[in-house]
Amino acid sequence: MPTALITGATEGIGRAIAFALGRAGYQVGVCARTPSRLRVLLEELRAAGITAAGHPADVGHPGDVEAMVAEVTRQLGPVDVLVNNAGVAHLKPFAELTLDEWDQTMTTNVRSLFLVTRAVLPGMRERKHGAIVNIASLAGRNGFAGGTAYTASKHAVLGFARSLMMEVRKEKIRVITICPGSVDTPLIRSQGTLKPNLEKILHPDDIAATVLEALRLPERALVSELDIRPTDP
Repeated sequence: MPTALITGATEGIGRAIAFALGRAGYQVGVCARTPSRLRVLLEELRAAGITAAGHPADVGHPGDVEAMVAEVTRQLGPVDVLVNNAGVAHLKPFAELTLDEWDQTMTTNVRSLFLVTRAVLPGMRERKHGAIVNIASLAGRNGFAGGTAYTASKHAVLGFARSLMMEVRKEKIRVITICPGSVDTPLIRSQGTLKPNLEKILHPDDIAATVLEALRLPERALVSELDIRPTDP
C-alpha cells in the first residue's frame, strides 16, 4: 500500500486531499502544529477506514520536519507521494503588510516546501520512485492588488517546482504543481473584503480530485503543472 504525506492537512485543501488519497488506497501521513488538532484529524481518518499516522510539527522548523518525517516513515514506511500544501495568506494592501506577516507567509509557503522536500526526497531517489505534489496558486502566475506577500510566495513555489522537476525527472520522480484559483476554504473565508463569491468558487474536493487524477497517470507520464479555476467566476 503506497504512502502519502500531506502538510497542512487539518482543514481545507489539505484535508480533502488526505481523505481522497486515503479512500483511493493510500496510507496517509499528516502533521499539525497543534497536537489536539492532529489527534482529531487522525481519529477522523481512521474512522473512515484510512490507515493514518502523524506527528506534531511546525513545518518551518528543520528539527520538527525531520522528526515528523521519521515518525511517519517508521509507522507507514517510505513516502511515495509528498503533498506540499501548508500555506497562509495575508491579503491586504502592501502599506498595511507587516514584516511579521511577510515572514510568516514565506516561512509557511516557501521555507516549509524546502524543508519537507529535503527530508523526503533522498528516500525517493534511493528507490527511483515517487511524486512531489506542490499546491501553488494562479497567484503564482499573476499578481493582484492586496496580494504582494502571497503572490511572491506562490511565484517562489512555481520556480522551485520547475527547477526541481528538471533535476529529478530522470530519476523517475515526478514533480507536479497544482495552481488553483479561489477555493472555498477557511483561509479564504477569513479574508473579509477580498473574499470572492463563495457560491461560484472551487471546493477543496475539486483540488483533491485534480491531484488524484494527476497521480493516477502511468509513471511514464508527468503532468508538471495544472491550472484549475472556477468555470463561472
